[in-house]
Amino acid sequence: MIKVASLRYGVIFKKAFSDPEIFKAFVRDFLGIELEIDKVETEKAFDPPVGRVASRFDLYAEDKKNRIIVDIQHERHEDHYDRFLHYHCEALLEQIASSGSYRHNVKVFTLVVLTSGDRHKRDISVIDFDPKDLKGKPLGEIPHKVVYICPKYANDETPESYREWMRAIEDSLDEVVEESEYVSPQIRRVFQHIEKDGISPYDRAKMFDEYNQEELKRKTKEEGRQEIREKTARNLLLIGKLTIEQIAEVTDLSSERVKALSASVKG
Repeated sequence: MIKVASLRYGVIFKKAFSDPEIFKAFVRDFLGIELEIDKVETEKAFDPPVGRVASRFDLYAEDKKNRIIVDIQHERHEDHYDRFLHYHCEALLEQIASSGSYRHNVKVFTLVVLTSGDRHKRDISVIDFDPKDLKGKPLGEIPHKVVYICPKYANDETPESYREWMRAIEDSLDEVVEESEYVSPQIRRVFQHIEKDGISPYDRAKMFDEYNQEELKRKTKEEGRQEIREKTARNLLLIGKLTIEQIAEVTDLSSERVKALSASVKG
């Protein structure tokens, strides 16, 4: 058993998965593609930007021989389905040089790792761009895909080649892993990259910044919810049809807080 830095932090995820051998193994197991690459870029951006947003790709690699681009995105946002679809489309549009041909010369795949879970509670979700007939049969025209990976919801029906990676990512979140439980040498290599004793002061500082940003977002969100609850309670108090206890139950506020609001409304 070893102590590791959590893969929930972008700086730690990029530290491990920017290793070309790990990146290639991850892509192989999720997409069935053998990449030929010797480097993985982090914080990749197109210059000039595509469209109005200058997006950055967490992890980006291009197989020039087989003409495949793969980017792995690792950030937590409420709009992650739309956000990473946009990133994927940027990688597609960046290839089009003129209106002479809209056919893409490379295949583009985006893998999105959702370490914080998701409201749909699905292990794997896929946006498949290939057109299909009314019977659902694909035409084989467009290979591009976006794959959303949610380690928290891996289950017995999740393909084994996915499951070990997902279990490893989820296992790291409490910062302790039993590496002997994993067969894949690349997954064991992930643990070597993120072992706590090997984390640099720079990486620790970045982790701390990420943690503070997450806490600020959480606090701001909670304060917003509280404000909405209290506004609802004031409106219900003004209407005067419900008891203090009923308003507390409806708004998920304490009875004491509703009583205090009642006093301020009457005042």
